[in-house]
Amino acid sequence: MLGRKYIARQVATLLQFAKSTNNPTLSAVLVEKAAELKARVDEGQYADLSAAAPDVQQRD
Repeated sequence: MLGRKYIARQVATLLQFAKSTNNPTLSAVLVEKAAELKARVDEGQYADLSAAAPDVQQRD
């Protein structure tokens, strides 16, 4: 499963490409795809797969 950070990087990359192109149609498609990915993340379709701290048991 893809993580939120990965999807966020993909959204940023799509938006960067959209800004760099001179083709308005391509730019619109890239922005639309970025919006779709962001909406999926906001809906919770992608889990946060960030590394979590392990549980630590203290010795008595």
